[in-house]
Amino acid sequence: MPIATTPRRLRIATRESALALWQAEHIRARLTALYPGMTVDLLGLTTQGDRVLDQPLAAIGGKGLFIKELEVAMDEGRADFAVHSLKDVPMEMPPGFALASITAREDPRDAFVSNRYTGLAELPQGAIVGTSSLRREAQLRERHPHLAIEPLRGNVNTRLRKLDEGRYDAIILAAAGLKRLGFGARIASLLEPDESLPAPGQGALALECRADRGNIAAVLAPLADLSTTLATTAERAFSRALGGSCHTPLAAYAEWEEGALWLRGLIGGRDGNEVLRGEREGDVADTEGAVRLGTELADEFLARGAARFIAT
Repeated sequence: MPIATTPRRLRIATRESALALWQAEHIRARLTALYPGMTVDLLGLTTQGDRVLDQPLAAIGGKGLFIKELEVAMDEGRADFAVHSLKDVPMEMPPGFALASITAREDPRDAFVSNRYTGLAELPQGAIVGTSSLRREAQLRERHPHLAIEPLRGNVNTRLRKLDEGRYDAIILAAAGLKRLGFGARIASLLEPDESLPAPGQGALALECRADRGNIAAVLAPLADLSTTLATTAERAFSRALGGSCHTPLAAYAEWEEGALWLRGLIGGRDGNEVLRGEREGDVADTEGAVRLGTELADEFLARGAARFIAT
């Protein structure tokens, strides 16, 4: 049944990277299929996170720099909602904004990309691996201390170009972004969660709007995927309870096992010398239950001394 206040025209705020534009176009296609006659436009914006590429993300303010300009556009009425990679959305939403919908997850795993090697185990002593993530860096240093981990910034195309120029022996990227952009063939191997636990929300898209735009939230609600929403809500609750940020190597991944939600978490030091892992399983029927599962696992971590890893 059509929503009584369904707008005839919507504008999506999006970053202008190839991946962000793909994601926005994907949501536009789903909306126009769902609401025939609706016009959906894109408002492309360059964010601070896109402009500053010569410093590590953690040093310039974290992933929130990828969404601030989009929120300003929504606040000023230039856009109705924004499309984000959920892993880029801060754990605490700013006042006045809400996540209206979390869509079905793509592959949540990390991908190993190399022109010479098929996996981490093949890399020789001193091989240079590029990643922009402290989470990946900590797990790489823990299990592969013989490798040289170097920072890697830029959009997906830029990172692949730097690999092809020979600056790195291999790079680690999110599999979802590579697949969405048609670069699946560049993946030499996929890193299973046991080897590289993903970031909270990795592989899922989040649709954000102003909290007072109930009609927009109602329009976006049918795009939500319940199983992904509950899984990522548990992951984000775990991260939130531990004060997760770009300054802390932290990972969380939840998946469904025979009707129960199995949540795995990780936190540690950037040097990989000490990494805490844990897991918890529970019957989760709603977001309240998902939050409880994530918070309970975080409490276990805190009881084990996880606070020493949390950046202040």
